[in-house]
Amino acid sequence: MTRKRTPIWHSIANTLTEDIAEGRYGPGDKLPTEAELSARFGVNRHTVRHALKSLAENRLVHARRGAGVYVAQVPTDYAIGKRVRFHRNITQAGRLPGKAVLHLETRSADEKECRALDLPPGSQVHVYDGLSLVDDNPIALFRSAFPSKRFPSLLQDLDRLRSVTEALKEHGVADYTRASTRMSAKRASATQALHLKIAEGDPILRTVAVNVDTTQTPVEFGTTWFAGDRVTLTMAE
Repeated sequence: MTRKRTPIWHSIANTLTEDIAEGRYGPGDKLPTEAELSARFGVNRHTVRHALKSLAENRLVHARRGAGVYVAQVPTDYAIGKRVRFHRNITQAGRLPGKAVLHLETRSADEKECRALDLPPGSQVHVYDGLSLVDDNPIALFRSAFPSKRFPSLLQDLDRLRSVTEALKEHGVADYTRASTRMSAKRASATQALHLKIAEGDPILRTVAVNVDTTQTPVEFGTTWFAGDRVTLTMAE
């Protein structure tokens, strides 16, 4: 009786699945190119594509237009509620939080910032642009604006502490809560895609929020752009 042979693409898919399971390629990692996989397994690209399609159907990988094939990340649960703290959210999800400072500046507030922070036209704001990381992988870009008159040395504290909560404590804000949040779906721009390591045009989730202190005075106006496939936003009290 002739034994049925395993299709080559199936064997390649099994090998790549084992590579992922053993941690040789972790969540968010880019797999070798089709040419590199073809050379590794001694097959043509069509066979490699068949194997990668099988992995994608099993949601182990996903392709990014013009960027390659990446190991799928387990979405991080991220609670959106009255008291939101990035470090606490990520730690409670059993992941490792991190922040990268992209840009710090003091400038004139635009119309939206003045309105959100209840500032008169011509006021100055401190602006903090950064990248939120989970297990060293980017999950979100953010921009936060703070009234500079009330928090004169906030930028230095943010650069030193890498934490909005701790920096505000340095200025006497022991606690703050979220007064409002708006969420909308967007498409990643070229620069957003570069920072988030996704393809331009990929889906992202944008949240726009105002945080207030215990006297209900606005202290932060923040916009965050989450990589759509890396977080599960949940509403919390």
